[in-house]
Amino acid sequence: MAENSQSRSARRRQKKSKKNKNKPIWKKVLLTALIIILALGIGAIAMGAYWVTTAPELDESQLSVPFSSTLYDKNGEEFANLSEEAQREKVTYEDLPQVLIDAVTATEDARFFEHPGIDVRRIGGAVLANITDGFGSQGASTITQQVVERAFLSHDKKISLKVQEMWLALQLEREYSKEEILEMYLNGIFYGSNSSGVAKAAENYFGKEDLNDLTLPEAAILAGLPQRPTAYNPFQNPDLTKERMNTVLTLMVRHGKVTQAEADEAREVDIPSLLVESRPDSSAYEAFIQQVEKEVNEKMDGIDINTDGLKVYTTLDPSVQEHVEFLLTDSDENPIKYPDNTQAAMTVLDTKTGAIQAIGGSRNNEGDYGFNYAIEGGSQLGSTAKPIMSYGPAIEYNQISTYHQINDDAPYIIPGTNHPIRNWNRSSGGWMSARHALSQSLNVPTIKLMEEVGIGKAQEFAENLGINFHNDQMALTDVIGGAGTNVTPLQLAGAYRAFGNEGIYNEPYAVTKVEFPDGEVVDLTPEAEAVMSDYTAYMVTDMMKSVVTEGTGTGANIPGIPIAGKTGTTNLQDVEGSPDAWFGGYSTNYTIAAWTGGYTVDEEGKTKRVPLEDTNISKALFKNTMETISEGKEITDFKKPSSVIEVSVEKGSNPPALPSKHTPSSQIVTELFVKGTEPTKTSKKFDALDPVSDLNASYNEESNSVQIKWNYGSDENVSFNVSASVDGGQMQNLSSTEETQVEISEVEPGAVYEIQVVATSGSMTSDPANTSLTIPGGEEEETVPSVSGLTAQYIAADSLIDISWTYDGPDATFEVSVNGQTQTVESQGLEVSGATPGETYTIEVTPIGQDDVRGSSQSTTVDVPAEEEPNEDNENNGNEENGNNEEQKQNQNQNQNENENENENENNGNNGNNGNNGNGGNNGDNGNSNGQEEPDEEAPPVEEPATEEPVEDEEEQSTEENPEDTPEE
Repeated sequence: MAENSQSRSARRRQKKSKKNKNKPIWKKVLLTALIIILALGIGAIAMGAYWVTTAPELDESQLSVPFSSTLYDKNGEEFANLSEEAQREKVTYEDLPQVLIDAVTATEDARFFEHPGIDVRRIGGAVLANITDGFGSQGASTITQQVVERAFLSHDKKISLKVQEMWLALQLEREYSKEEILEMYLNGIFYGSNSSGVAKAAENYFGKEDLNDLTLPEAAILAGLPQRPTAYNPFQNPDLTKERMNTVLTLMVRHGKVTQAEADEAREVDIPSLLVESRPDSSAYEAFIQQVEKEVNEKMDGIDINTDGLKVYTTLDPSVQEHVEFLLTDSDENPIKYPDNTQAAMTVLDTKTGAIQAIGGSRNNEGDYGFNYAIEGGSQLGSTAKPIMSYGPAIEYNQISTYHQINDDAPYIIPGTNHPIRNWNRSSGGWMSARHALSQSLNVPTIKLMEEVGIGKAQEFAENLGINFHNDQMALTDVIGGAGTNVTPLQLAGAYRAFGNEGIYNEPYAVTKVEFPDGEVVDLTPEAEAVMSDYTAYMVTDMMKSVVTEGTGTGANIPGIPIAGKTGTTNLQDVEGSPDAWFGGYSTNYTIAAWTGGYTVDEEGKTKRVPLEDTNISKALFKNTMETISEGKEITDFKKPSSVIEVSVEKGSNPPALPSKHTPSSQIVTELFVKGTEPTKTSKKFDALDPVSDLNASYNEESNSVQIKWNYGSDENVSFNVSASVDGGQMQNLSSTEETQVEISEVEPGAVYEIQVVATSGSMTSDPANTSLTIPGGEEEETVPSVSGLTAQYIAADSLIDISWTYDGPDATFEVSVNGQTQTVESQGLEVSGATPGETYTIEVTPIGQDDVRGSSQSTTVDVPAEEEPNEDNENNGNEENGNNEEQKQNQNQNQNENENENENENNGNNGNNGNNGNGGNNGDNGNSNGQEEPDEEAPPVEEPATEEPVEDEEEQSTEENPEDTPEE
């Protein structure tokens, strides 16, 4: 029986087991899910309860006035306190017009007067948006929640804070009326332009001391401002303000606050016409504070330095800031005098760190309430773009040397068009080095060099330095600063600083850290990264040092401080002169970008660009600031990295070649090469010896001998072969000597001696030097003196050589030899037409008396300049440097000794480029600064509108607007 019983028990267990195995899997999953949800719900409730219990208490004192934020300079000293009571005027609910209440609630919280502090419908929509777009993508805060968040909580997007925010909102609604909460909101918000609270904003923007005087457009503007008070500032960005106003009007129509017709009528308003003429007085350091606010807003979402009670630690150097602001005033003590219609801005960075030391936003400290030209908007870069978009990329990617040869042979024609780009000096200099092309700020070589690299790599290089291109695409003429890309002084300083900091870049910054009221600290210092090789940074810097010492930027040079820099100007379409003038430069301590711009207001009240009256002011701002703030600082030069080597090369060699032992020192230049790319071959150009000079033969009647003397300037180990012929006979070798004189004894009376001297050294020989002498005496001897005053001049206008001489002796004809071709004339002058450009002509004149008695020959030489690009006109045509002209006189002699002087204005910049063609094409690399765009570096600095500084500075600058020089791509 027991066995049977056990058997039945076993069978029951087996049956039960089978039933369990047949249970559907989905029931198990559902059961598990319910258990998990229940556990999570219990956990969430517990966590929510914890967050609620740890929420701060409602404190009435914190509800009325926002906490002010304190700003500290680089030394930890307080320099500003924001949101003080002087900026605020409180209002009560009864002071608020219905149009303003409707605009605010429609924009911020349409169901404000209906919900208990939180809006469940908005929360639902926000939850869906956060699920699809990520947490924090959309908020659901009511006006009540915004009040408690500003007063008691931080702006971090944390679930715990959001729960506390909703809890406190419910609490606030139980203790205060809707009207009181709306008062707290409108009295506590920051509206920009030093305006805390809606009453102060209405007064500062529209001059309305009674809010009931507000119009619908004005109320819509005020309702939209709190979202982004700086960006929507109507003084600064009226276009953005109007976009925001239109958004508010659309919301008011949607929620039934106004009709569509009323909204459409409001949209027609002109924003500037609503604003007061006298803007609020700016506070000290306003331009710098604006950058601080901008950085905090960009780097810390939802934080407002005007209301959140922060401690903001900055990089401000008060002494530098004060000097910059002083230079931007019209003070009588200011050494820089500004013409009318001139604006100016400047930024100063620490070269080593990128920390912003000072910002000058505009003249006379207009700061945030006018327009901060140092950090907002921007202008075309002019030629300051060249190191960033051409020379830097060429060294980085192609490893060119500073000697790299570029052919400036003709104006550059933009592909697919017939628009030429010309150099500022309206000439072409032939083959030249990259250093020379940059120092003289020439357009054509710059574009050709960029093409060698490729526009894609040039754009990548520039973007790594913080340049943001128009439509995210670099245009061809961006490389000379003449397309649609605009850059601020802060961006230019940031880019140049990397060249002075061994290629290390980080975005310029004004804020190092922010401390919240609860003690939390957030580090905002940007990370640095290497954006170029150290050889690129050093070689670009070295070329930009040449700009300051011998190029277009000599007006910014400071003795005793190694400085690298670049000038730049822009053009207006169909208007002569420059509306922008730049100078960006740096030492190992500071980097400064200075800008000046021409502006005027027309009869309709619209601002328009005009040429600057003085384009030297930007250099003067740089020089004065750098000189002043460098006092007492240790000054060091830029350190050459091991990746760069200095090599002496022979001028004109292409590819570069080492000089031979015969290369004259004047034809040797030292340039920089990336290690491993330096030249190894030696030039053979100067293997031939120089000929002797000043060869002279004289007859000594007492000893009946001829004394022959000459000079030789080289210190080479040479000897001299002396040969002579008598009366046209065969040339016979007389002697070889290491001296520079020799004697021919027992000469024949009446004979004509042709004498030749050749320098020799080993297998090398020089060209022969020749002279002739007629020995007195002989039968029927007639004395025929040589001609005197022999001159030969090339007349460029007529392409001929004018030869003239004087003769005082018996009747004679004159045998004239021009490079071996002779003709006989009776006059005392001769014109030789069809002169070949680049040729040297040797002219020899011999008088021939009766019975063919020949006098002594006299000779001279004349050089015919090589052909150069015709200078179509001597006008600036918008180019920056055409003020650097000197008169070059050309003397035109006619056969009857009639002289006529004609002055032609030619750009002195050609002196360094076109007169050196005989040196192998290394035109202009002679270390002289005659080709500067800015000849008169002492010219008083003035603003930038007009031509670039007629004397000392600028270059070429072509812009997109000048179809002749740099047509927009």
